[in-house]
Amino acid sequence: MLVFTAIATGTATATAATTAATTSSSSTAASEVLTVSAAASLTGAFRELAADFRRRHPGTVVRLNLGASSSLLRQIQAGAPVDVFAAADRTSIEALRSSGHLRSQPLPLARNRLQIAVKPGNPLRLRGLADLGRAPVLALCGATAPCGRYAATALQRAGVRLERSRLSRGTDARATLLAVSRGDADAAIVYATDVRAAGRAVQGVEIAAAQNISAWYGLAIVRAGGARPIDRAFVDHATSARGQAILRRHGFAAP
Repeated sequence: MLVFTAIATGTATATAATTAATTSSSSTAASEVLTVSAAASLTGAFRELAADFRRRHPGTVVRLNLGASSSLLRQIQAGAPVDVFAAADRTSIEALRSSGHLRSQPLPLARNRLQIAVKPGNPLRLRGLADLGRAPVLALCGATAPCGRYAATALQRAGVRLERSRLSRGTDARATLLAVSRGDADAAIVYATDVRAAGRAVQGVEIAAAQNISAWYGLAIVRAGGARPIDRAFVDHATSARGQAILRRHGFAAP
């Protein structure tokens, strides 16, 4: 069983989780339930990864809690019942290690890069970060989300300054990209994997290598989940050759 869920702990609630399959209380009680909080940009890859893991571990229920790494971090620190955390940055992972919330050492999972998402056909003829001044509305991830911090770094490297009045902020990379596909923004700075996952809904514009970033993704077992073999098995699966092949299919680079 693969379940997409939202975790609420105090004031913290997942911002990008979606509801999918459900199961009866009796079948859930008889199964091992694994809750994985993962960066929203990992959505497609982790859906496939979780389904593949479940096929190799029959009877396991995998609950995916998806959102901005910074939001998931706060949930875990507030006591959310999470077993494994997969983040889109070192900062979130290191914050949990420093606060004593991790049971295992973080492991490298994948790498990603930024890309500009524009409307199909690229009507503004944007060719890079320097052209974003021509976009009436630019969507960026929240300032504290990894994709928001990465975008700020890329813009700084390119020497581009934008008026705040022309910016819109998404809760995570997926929500930020939706602003373009829905017509609420003219362009967005998101992960290349998100542009790829959107298909024909948007078009990607490359960012020069000297201005781009190499986003590090990592994962670790969370202390609140206890010390269970199933937790370690999921981490091992994600970092195995089989798990890495799934990530490659979704556009992620080797860690």
